[in-house]
Formats: sequence, C-alpha cells, structure tokens
Amino acid sequence: MNMLRKFFNATALHNLLFVLLLLAITSGLAYLGSHYHLQRDVTFNASNSLEPGSIEVLKQLNGPVNITVYATEQDARLGDIRKIIRNFLSLYQRYKSDINLVFIDPEKDAEKTRAANIQLNGEMVIEHAGRSEHLTKINEQIVTSTLLRLAHSRDQTLLYLDGHGERKLDGIANHDLGALFGARLKQNGFRIGSLNLALAQEVPSNASMLVITQPQLDLMPGEVDKLLRYVEHGGNLLWLVDAEPLHGLERLAEKLDLLLPPGIVVDPGASEMNAPPTWALGAAYPPHAITRNFNLITAFPAARAIAWNENPDWHQQVLVEVAARGWISRAATSSTPNPAQLRFDKQHDTPGPAIIAVALHRNINDREQRIVVVGSGNFLANSFAGNGGNVDLGVNMVNWLANDEHLITLQPRAAKDSDLVLSKTQLTAIGFCFLLILPLLLVGCGTHIWWKRRRA
Repeated sequence: MNMLRKFFNATALHNLLFVLLLLAITSGLAYLGSHYHLQRDVTFNASNSLEPGSIEVLKQLNGPVNITVYATEQDARLGDIRKIIRNFLSLYQRYKSDINLVFIDPEKDAEKTRAANIQLNGEMVIEHAGRSEHLTKINEQIVTSTLLRLAHSRDQTLLYLDGHGERKLDGIANHDLGALFGARLKQNGFRIGSLNLALAQEVPSNASMLVITQPQLDLMPGEVDKLLRYVEHGGNLLWLVDAEPLHGLERLAEKLDLLLPPGIVVDPGASEMNAPPTWALGAAYPPHAITRNFNLITAFPAARAIAWNENPDWHQQVLVEVAARGWISRAATSSTPNPAQLRFDKQHDTPGPAIIAVALHRNINDREQRIVVVGSGNFLANSFAGNGGNVDLGVNMVNWLANDEHLITLQPRAAKDSDLVLSKTQLTAIGFCFLLILPLLLVGCGTHIWWKRRRA
C-alpha cells in the first residue's frame, strides 16, 4: 500500500499527468480552431473588416464566385502582389466561403493569359452566375460594385426623357447628371439610354424605369399622353422637378395628385454651414427602404416643396424634409448671393419645414408601381452631386425603383481622427518623465536590490 502511494506521489507521475492533460487541451483547442472560426477586428477604424454594405451584397450572391488572378509571384513595383490580393480577398471569403481564388502566372501560362485577354499584371477576372468582369484595380468600393453588378439577376434598362433641353443622364455638362450619378449607375449594372417621345411610339416596355428632369421647352400634348399611359400601365418613374415652369408636365402632376407650390426653399442651417441659403440640407430622414441606414448629409440647391392631395390609390411616404427653421420664398432665386436679402414675408412666404422628396407606390396589374419625386434636379447635377451623400441617395432611389432595394449603395467609411496633438507643456512633461524620472527610478530600484543582496 505504501509502495502504491509512493508511486502516485512520484514526481514522474505528476509530470506524466500534466503532459497528458496539456496534450488533451491542445488537441481540443486545435479541433475547435479547425471547425469554428472566431475573428475580431480591434483596429481603431475597423480597417480590417468589410463595410455592412459589402456584407449585404455578399448575402445576395447565390452560388459560388470564382476569382482568377493573373499575377506573377513578384512585381518590380509592388513586390508580392499575390499576397496583397489574397489578404484583401480573404475579407470577402470570411463572409462567403464559396469564393474560389485561383492564381495564374502570366509568364508561365501565356496561352491562358492571352485567351482571357489579360492586359496587366495583377488583373482579375470575377465570375458569377455565368457573367464575368475584369478588374485592374482592387479596393472595397471597386470589388463590391463589381459583385453588385454580377448580382443583378436581369438586365436593368434606365431611360431618361430627352428632346426638350432636359438634363442628360450620360452627359458631362455642369447641369447634366452623367459625371457622378450616371457613372455610378453604370458601375452598378444599369444600361442608360435616352428617350425622345416625339419619335418613339410609346415608352418601351423593357425599361425598368423612366427618369424625367426639367424640360426647357414645352412637351407636345401627344408626348404627355404617352407619359400618362406609361404611368397608367404601372411604369416606375423618377421625376426630378426644379422650381421652374413645368412646360407641359402639369398633367403629370395632376395624374399623381401632386401639388407643386411656387418658390424656393430657404434654409438658415445652410448659411450656418457656409453654404448658400437657397441650399436645403437633409440630415435626418423618415424611415423608408430608400433611407434605411442612411445617415449622410445631402444638399438640394434651389429646391421646391412638394405636397399632395390624399388619394386612396396611392400611398405616399416622405423621403426628405428640410428647413425646420426656414421657409418657402417666392422672392428667392438660385442666384441670390446675400442671406441678408432673404427675409421671411408673412404675406407671401410659407414657413418650414418643407418636404422636398416623396415616394409613391400602389398595386396595379398584380405588381407594385413605384414613383419617386424630388424637388431638385440640381442635387444630382454634375456641379453639385459631389456634395455629401447626394449620389448615394440618388442610387438608393434608383435601386428601390428597380425593386433592388436590397442592393444598397456603399457609404464611405467614416474617417476617424487618429492624430495625437500635444501642447508644448505636455511634450515637456512627457520628455521629463521618460528622460529623467523613469531612468532615476530604474537606477534606484537596481541599487536597492543590489544593497539587499549584499547585506544578505
């Protein structure tokens, strides 16, 4: 009995049991690590994670995504570009496991490279659902936008009314909409075309939606008839109406039971932001699929207010309400330079807030018809679309009209200040502590330990 007790108390047995326990714990952790993945981004600005918009796009991709990268193992300028691309795309693979990544060396496999029409080292081909696109640059905005285009299950044709001096959705003039807004729509997979109703018999049935901007000439009655038939048959519509004469579109406003009072919205909050007072600023948005998770400031130059008559056929929802401390001025123009020239006139002006964007929908022909009316075409014009989240809001409107509101637009990652600014006094105190006090403390501790050991 004593021998057995001595055996169990032996140091060798304790060590053996410790080793066995350590192996069991290590094996268990290895099993958990291979079957369950846990990652946490602790960077200050979540720079090693995808934006929520990118994650939502990945959720819409049914089936695998194949990415073929034509890159050498070393690049004279960037070094190991394969590692750069692999590390970046691993962020996407974290949320979608069936993203397959393959590397091909264009120097060693020149035949495949020529067949794929590869032009640059590091060029990628992304394939999904029988569609493919080439990428020569890589960042989250570009890759997610490409996946967004591939996620469209059908062709999306977007037509804009033309022939009366309207803004062109693919134009580059200051008043046109093509440089930013139109370019983003093309990037997201929409095909853009013009429509002259003086030539076309009707609005084509294959159009996902029609965009109407401010005409400079009167539409002929026959053209308006075609527009009204398009609405009657359930066509989706984006109408950007400026604070100008409607030039024949009054009948369209009546058809939608809209009231478009004269005047321009004056927003004192814009003056406080060093913007013209005739800019209406949007900051908070009523809940709607278009404004879901949207928290960017938008600017609407020379906006007009929108109201409506109650109609049981249509369901109206406010998208943008502005100028809580402002008013609708009949005297203001878009070129009014001095805020002091704009004063509220009780007899002619209407106090704010003002609604400048509204969404309408109804059920017709066993489908939902969707219409968005915005009281400012300027907010998407090339001259102004770069302000705040104007383009993002416009793209959200188009996605909703195309019944693709789940394909939300990417909003820019908020830039957080990572700079540490110290005063001269603070720098002196820090230098004094590190260069004098801390060394003296270390010397004192060392001297104390030496003295104790010597006395022992």
